[in-house]
Amino acid sequence: MAHALSASALLPLLTLLSSFVAGLAIFLLREQQARLRTTLNLGAALVKLGCVAAMLWGTAHGVHYELRLPLLPGNDLLLRADPLALLFVTLSAGLWLLTTVYAIGYLEGSPHRSRFFGFFSLCVTATVGIAMAGNLVTFFLFYELLTLATYPLVVHRGTPQALAAGARYLAYTLGGGAVLLAGIVWLQALAGPVEFAAGGVLRALDPAQHGALAAIFAVLIAGLGVKAALVPLHAWLPQAMVAPAPVSALLHAVAVVKAGAFGIVRVVYEVYGIEFAHTLGLLLPLAAVAAVTILFGSLRALAQDDLKRRLAYSTVSQVSYIVLGTALFGPIGTVGGLVHLVHQGVMKITLFFCAGNYAETLGIHRVSEMAGVGRRMPWTTAAFSVGALGMIGLPPVAGFVSKWHLGLGAIDAGMPWALAVLLASSLLNAAYFLPILRTAWFDAPPPHWPHEHIAARPGAETSRWLLWPTVAGAILALAAGSSASLPGSPLGWAQMIAEREYAGHGGR
Repeated sequence: MAHALSASALLPLLTLLSSFVAGLAIFLLREQQARLRTTLNLGAALVKLGCVAAMLWGTAHGVHYELRLPLLPGNDLLLRADPLALLFVTLSAGLWLLTTVYAIGYLEGSPHRSRFFGFFSLCVTATVGIAMAGNLVTFFLFYELLTLATYPLVVHRGTPQALAAGARYLAYTLGGGAVLLAGIVWLQALAGPVEFAAGGVLRALDPAQHGALAAIFAVLIAGLGVKAALVPLHAWLPQAMVAPAPVSALLHAVAVVKAGAFGIVRVVYEVYGIEFAHTLGLLLPLAAVAAVTILFGSLRALAQDDLKRRLAYSTVSQVSYIVLGTALFGPIGTVGGLVHLVHQGVMKITLFFCAGNYAETLGIHRVSEMAGVGRRMPWTTAAFSVGALGMIGLPPVAGFVSKWHLGLGAIDAGMPWALAVLLASSLLNAAYFLPILRTAWFDAPPPHWPHEHIAARPGAETSRWLLWPTVAGAILALAAGSSASLPGSPLGWAQMIAEREYAGHGGR
């Protein structure tokens, strides 16, 4: 108990509880208590950011943050703020603050706001738990909590379309969770309780078990691949776009799809170990699935007129960049995949904020309705342009840094076909984003927008609650790209993680 009360154990717990306690309190508020609800939301987000900043500083100075509580015989509830966890936690905490500010403005005057923000906070709690989980059992508990916390957000509007999307979402994610649990139980039967460790923990097992370990790997990836939206397990994601824009932003940039991709990273690097996974021949099939998903998502995005569905299929493609980088046997590819975990989140949340601004301010939901919108909403469209150019991979936006390292990693791993996939995907990214930018900036606007809302301030582009997080997201995307070489940048942190995972592998 003395260990559980130490500062190094309390910080992970406080990081987790900051949003959990706030969420429970928000559930009890009446709809009219908007100011108190806003105070709780923003206060909890700032507390979480403060905790994360303290753990980042401590980890950089050699402090080890861990909380271990008895859960089941042989299995503890284990929270550990290792460098890989902090990469994801920092993304989640930072973007939660932006999304909270955005959601306050987006849902102003809407019903059921206490219910929404209560589940919103639980969703972030589950995401932080996934990030800091130190073993497979803890990871699974928070992984399933994430499913249950996000379902009410997907169906928030209560329309038949939203309920149908929610039913599909539950069917896919609960099914994936059941498959993941089967893989965890099977692995634990062979290897005992599995704690995550740099370099993996399965290399010492009897070679006679290698066939079973390869099969377990496939089961684990299938379970995680549902939330990561790997083809053919992706169909729930475009359907979930009926949710409000803050939920879409959360699903795509911070929570669900990132949880699946992060789980794949943990399994490859810290359960199997990259060298052992390579020895078992598991990386090439994983890279092939990622490549198919990258190209499929890009091609499907090209055919979508609905703006949020185009962004959703873009997510299907872009999140698999993380998986592809994970499957490249070499530290350069690992860096590309890990840093894209952050970069994709920042760019994609900006794009979904923009889509929400267009819908809420002008009633624009389709690409075909965006002619001249840059003249009416220049700041939003400038932010959209930054996010789109970053997704294509143009400097100095963050996406360029990710794709550069992924391309170098493909060459270093002796997989030139993966480089060809990245190039083809970038061309497809350009094909479905550049026409939007051309029509938004250069085409003449229509006489009337589909459904224009009167701004609260004369001459205002949109609500400040909606605009500021959008512009902040674009600034972060530019900052992450232009400052990538500086110490403490997402790229520098990813390089530190890669060095840790490949230690002892002869530089590979």
